[in-house]
Amino acid sequence: VDKLVGPGNRYVTEAKTLVSRDCAIDMQAGPTKLVVIADRHARWTAADLVAQAEHDPNARSILLTTDAAFARRVARELERIAAGTIAARSLTRNGAILVARHRSQAAEIVNAVAPEHVMCDDEGMAKTISNAGTVFVGRFSAPAAGDYATGSNHVLPTSGAARFRGGLSAADFVRVTSVQRLTRDGLRAIAPAVVALARAEGLDAHAASVLMRFQK
Repeated sequence: VDKLVGPGNRYVTEAKTLVSRDCAIDMQAGPTKLVVIADRHARWTAADLVAQAEHDPNARSILLTTDAAFARRVARELERIAAGTIAARSLTRNGAILVARHRSQAAEIVNAVAPEHVMCDDEGMAKTISNAGTVFVGRFSAPAAGDYATGSNHVLPTSGAARFRGGLSAADFVRVTSVQRLTRDGLRAIAPAVVALARAEGLDAHAASVLMRFQK
């Protein structure tokens, strides 16, 4: 096996970590996370937060809004529809409702958190999100659809990994090998820099391997 990929719970993550010295892995997955940026549709917003929260008690569902009254409506909906479920435990432990001063601040928070999923209600907001595994745009783009049907797959960066990588793609199975060809004149042109750096590191054999090519 050259590479192991795919999501899983903490036991899957631990297993992948143990074998990562023997074969490559895609990433070390953490708890799933959804950030919803919304100022309207309290019932739908709460439903998306609960859907994400029911994965397990460590899941993280966060609402970002600029409307304090809307935040209170969503909180009431969450209490109503999550009562007595795993989602209720997840929301109590890890959930949050944040009231941002303006939409640009909401975007700054999302990009700092770099969540696995982001749900936002318009294209303008979506364009401000640079750090996310996947972004769902518009009220009919339910995050649950991404779990099962809309793809391209659901192996997405968690634990803030969206700061430096995207979801699983063909690029994860591509290796890049560089092939280098120098002419005599080409090596002569860069030799002073190579020799200077090699000697600065105390690697005299490196320098000698270059210089000897120009000795009779």
